[in-house]
Amino acid sequence: MKSLKKRIIEEGHALNKDVLKVDSFLNHQVDANLMYEVGTYFKDYFKEHGITKVFTIESSGIAPAAMAALQMDLKLIILKKQNSKILKGEVYQTTVHSFTKDTDYELTLSKKYIGKDDKVLLIDDFLANGEAAMGVARIIEEAGAKLSGIGIVIEKSFQPGRKILENKGYDIYSLARIARLDKNVVEFLD
Repeated sequence: MKSLKKRIIEEGHALNKDVLKVDSFLNHQVDANLMYEVGTYFKDYFKEHGITKVFTIESSGIAPAAMAALQMDLKLIILKKQNSKILKGEVYQTTVHSFTKDTDYELTLSKKYIGKDDKVLLIDDFLANGEAAMGVARIIEEAGAKLSGIGIVIEKSFQPGRKILENKGYDIYSLARIARLDKNVVEFLD
């Protein structure tokens, strides 16, 4: 996606070989027009997958996932990263390790928002090691539903996430695939 890559080059900040900040348009300040275009790409790619619901994890995946759900005329389900006092016993949960924050969290989904017939599209802002996506996959499978696709805004292709997910048989569509990061360096895989 040319417009996304352009924004990454112009406004992204590669801090080191692992961290790319894109807070000016994706996950702190959000460019709604760019996210609408992102949603269009996901809608077009996954239109034949029979998707019934769009999932994301709070909070950085919400904008692109909301735009995809809007365009696909589907419900958006946001998985929580903290325990809820009001949902006890009525949730699916799994532990996920956050690469960015170097900490574990409980990924939580209310049981009332997923059914056995659901075909889920997961949309997330980044793919690095695949931990978040695998956590969502565990919850979806525990519910008896199917993870039918994974849409990623920015993939760090030099990290193992894609390979791990592909080895599990998931269809992954990434809009910007980064081959290499370093301080002030971003190189795309094409």
